Amino acid sequence: MQPQITVLDAGGQYCHLIARKVRELGVYAEVAPSETPVAALAERKGIIISGGPSSVYDPESPTMDPAVLASGIPVLGICYGQQLIAHLLGGTVSKGERGEYGFAQLELTNTGTVFRGIAGRQQVWMSHRDLVSAAPPGFDVLAHTETCPVAAMGSVERKLYGVQFHPEVAHTPCGKAILSNFLFDVCGSEKDWDPAGQVLAIEEHIRQVAGPRNIFFFVSGGVDSTVAYTLCLKALGPGRVHGTYVDTGMMREGETEFVRENFARLGAQAFHVVDARQDFLGALSGVTDPERKRHIIGEKFVEVQEKILEGEHYLDGHWILGQGTIYPDTIESGGSAKADLIKTHHNRVAGIQKLIGEGRIIEPLTQYYKDEVRAIGRELGLAPELLERHPFPGPGLAIRCLCTDEVAAPQRTEDGWIIPVSSVGVQGDSRTYKPVLALDAPPAGEEEAAAIVNRRTDVNRIVGTAITCRPMSALRVAPAHLTADRMNRLRRVDAIVRKLCVSSGFEKDIWQFPVVLIPLGIPARPDSVVLRPVDSVDGMTARAVRIPPDLLDAIAQELMEVEGIAGVFHDLTNKPPGTIEWE
Repeated sequence: MQPQITVLDAGGQYCHLIARKVRELGVYAEVAPSETPVAALAERKGIIISGGPSSVYDPESPTMDPAVLASGIPVLGICYGQQLIAHLLGGTVSKGERGEYGFAQLELTNTGTVFRGIAGRQQVWMSHRDLVSAAPPGFDVLAHTETCPVAAMGSVERKLYGVQFHPEVAHTPCGKAILSNFLFDVCGSEKDWDPAGQVLAIEEHIRQVAGPRNIFFFVSGGVDSTVAYTLCLKALGPGRVHGTYVDTGMMREGETEFVRENFARLGAQAFHVVDARQDFLGALSGVTDPERKRHIIGEKFVEVQEKILEGEHYLDGHWILGQGTIYPDTIESGGSAKADLIKTHHNRVAGIQKLIGEGRIIEPLTQYYKDEVRAIGRELGLAPELLERHPFPGPGLAIRCLCTDEVAAPQRTEDGWIIPVSSVGVQGDSRTYKPVLALDAPPAGEEEAAAIVNRRTDVNRIVGTAITCRPMSALRVAPAHLTADRMNRLRRVDAIVRKLCVSSGFEKDIWQFPVVLIPLGIPARPDSVVLRPVDSVDGMTARAVRIPPDLLDAIAQELMEVEGIAGVFHDLTNKPPGTIEWE
């Protein structure tokens, strides 16, 4: 299809989320490098410039063809995109006194054009430190926040607009209206996109790529690989599609049995389960760095896969590898040209990249997002228990079991206790790796929680204390690694949390619920549990969800009966600044 809108990629983690939101409004969009020349964009009805981790005043920062801004094509800059427009057209971009990560309150001073139909104070989602301190000549300031004097700007005559916040994320409630106003009122776009209507085209694409070759899948049981596998079954027939599930020892309680039963119902004729638990645990022995963990798991997947391929003769020219890779997998792995690496996904490690280079991989869903994949799955007739499962990371529970070689004690501060266990965050589109702040009492609301993280530079995540076996001053972080005992402990506490969430109905109110094991405790109880329920649409941003007090108490009391558990904490951090997973 010919895209009506091009999103210029300045390296933002939400770059493809912008394109997905445009598609959600019924308009087909593509993503292209930020330096794409204006001649290649001449047929577009509009341009959107993404956010990014850089500063516009740095010599190596992403830029764009300035002629785009003089072409007459409507342009909307988001976050770094607004800063780039200001920088190129004579405005001033400077570093703010403090960052804005998460919720902010927008005060509108102009409710026309892109803000048509939007009035009053608006909640928006921010992720920046730099800001536009003076708009370019000919631009009106359309909105501000407490710490951002130019939170939105525009030149109606030139059809150029910028916003410092992120209208593409679910946690900017007015964002959809802003994008709609830009697409239809400013750009004159027409509706031409429905992801569920792409099933026949995807199946035809599978047949063209596969040709006479058969397809083998390494499936996880998750939504993406299940939908991709089913598409290939329908396109080629069950006799030409083989599936293998690798039990890594990092899976949830009962997961292998669940996958086996459900793939049998899909009509899979050649489906096998391979026990590789000892291979993975052995490779991860003594490893503490989260990125190193992900790389080892990814490469171990490839190693195990290669053994299976050689043993089953899949390496001859009659077979290609199928995967359920979707858009966010490539973006968070730095797959966008200028995106900061947040975390490496197992289906983008070196071994997989080699197969891609050989033209021996088919990934039917790389142009789609999680909600679009679910829409395709519904059209395929897949059961809700498959499609509505909470997302689960490819590396499994391994990245929810934090490890360390350190010995350290929590440190008292004015806000609470600094727990010397680091977790991964995303702030200003960049990766952070910082300790955690445990509060004595939960903040009154989301804004207060976000404010604590925004004014501190030493943490990227805050948690509330539900219960501990000793006062925080008596707990210690001690050396801990990925072992069978710790994995079994995490599997048990995860099963308890899921059981209580299902029975209470809380599971239906959230998008995902990671349960994390951290090495904080006493010798007889060396680990603590962190509960991380979040609400999201696609995982690119997320809002921390408060667990109802009665449910939190029930979960905490039952978890404290598990051998080795010293405390239970409740993660109160939005994304950004904290990623959904801790590693």
